[in-house]
Amino acid sequence: MAGLKRKRVSGYLPGMGRPAKTQWDFGELFPTEQIRKVLSVTELTWQIRGLLEKQVGQVWVTGEVSNLRVQASGHTYFTLKDAAAQLRCVLFRGEMQVDRALVQEGQKLIVQGEVTVYEARGEYQLRVTGVELRGVGALQAAFEKLKQKLKAEGLFATERKRPLPRYPQRIGLATSPDGAALRDVLHVVRRRHAALEIVLAPCRVQGEGAGPEIAAAIRLLNAYHASCSRSGETDKNGTGLELILVTRGGGSLEDLWAFNEEVLARAIFHSELPVVSAVGHEIDFTISDFVADLRAATPSAAAELITEGVFSSCQFVAEAENRLAQLGRKQLARMQDELADARRRLAREHPSRILNDRLQRLDDLHASLMRCLKRAARQRRLSWRNLAERLSRVRPSVLLKQRQELFEQARQRLREQAHHRLKEVRNRVGTLEVQLRLLGPEQVLGRGYSITMDAETGHVLREAEKIRAGQRLKTRLKSGSVTSRAESTGDHTK
Repeated sequence: MAGLKRKRVSGYLPGMGRPAKTQWDFGELFPTEQIRKVLSVTELTWQIRGLLEKQVGQVWVTGEVSNLRVQASGHTYFTLKDAAAQLRCVLFRGEMQVDRALVQEGQKLIVQGEVTVYEARGEYQLRVTGVELRGVGALQAAFEKLKQKLKAEGLFATERKRPLPRYPQRIGLATSPDGAALRDVLHVVRRRHAALEIVLAPCRVQGEGAGPEIAAAIRLLNAYHASCSRSGETDKNGTGLELILVTRGGGSLEDLWAFNEEVLARAIFHSELPVVSAVGHEIDFTISDFVADLRAATPSAAAELITEGVFSSCQFVAEAENRLAQLGRKQLARMQDELADARRRLAREHPSRILNDRLQRLDDLHASLMRCLKRAARQRRLSWRNLAERLSRVRPSVLLKQRQELFEQARQRLREQAHHRLKEVRNRVGTLEVQLRLLGPEQVLGRGYSITMDAETGHVLREAEKIRAGQRLKTRLKSGSVTSRAESTGDHTK
């Protein structure tokens, strides 16, 4: 036994649940069954709520207010909708910085809030923390009109959009030399791609005539690109410029109106170089954004998109050389995520948050209770009416007496109506008999009148001027008739 050596065996032993490591390891004789995890509705809803609040968080949403309801508790509930969808919103009374007068039925708003889940109904909703009006004035109407026109002409077509070069070396920039947008772009370029060459075409970006100036700057950059290509002054990719960036900072609709002019839209459309539009903030959209080959939310975002290729390549090299630092950053990021998750869980358990949720649930229960009370009252009234009718029907003596009285009254009325009707008929018959005797032709003839007719045709003659001389006449008297011939006619009434 002392001289035996244990031989290691790899692979599966027949009939065993897991691979054996040695000949003495028989594996799992009775492997455990897979255990499934069953969640309650509350647990699943909490997980969905956590995912929404983590992945979506604070957002800006625009739409039209409908189903506005202000509760006695001070909370405001409404639905934000557009042509294709709707979103439930709640504005708690504790949000003191929100102008509640802006929330009106049918009003178009831009709303800031946090996407969350109301567990009691299993619905997602937006907890509103900010409200702004969405402009719909003359400028907005002109914007929509020009937008529809250019869209119909194909200036917004997706198939004409050109991709940006991944590693640009020289770009054109059309903006104000004194604006904050230029400083933002230069700051991002220095940080991400310091070797990038920028050719500036200065122009005004606000005020009367700014639109044509920006369009002229775009044409100037295209001309510069063409001249560089002809003269041989090119970058490594063989072209003078590789794209054009049109940008300015944020502002009101009036401030950004230069980028909504048709002359600028057509200049971007006819540009030989790809055009990036970065005007205003994330929620600002202009005509130049729709025509351009790429739209960036802000000037800084545009610079990041342009330098993304070089920056990501440099970052890849740095990550390849510094794998240990990357692992440390991942660990730190994971710990930061855990800290953020703990912070969000703490925020969900905050007393004010729980109180607001309970108050919203109380409002729903109050509304449901009022509906139930009204329905119960209607049912009670109907039951009392049915009982009263049944009670009246279960007293035969009273019912029989009522029916006997009705019968006697009906028989008396029938007898009186029959006598009255018979009397009226007799009087009517007598009157008609007298009238018939008076109006009969015998009575008229008896008073000395006669009826003259044409002897041949029998037609009654009523006018003397229609009788011809020599015409045979037949005259009827009270007793018998006389045949005669007319000698002359004339009007004897005058």
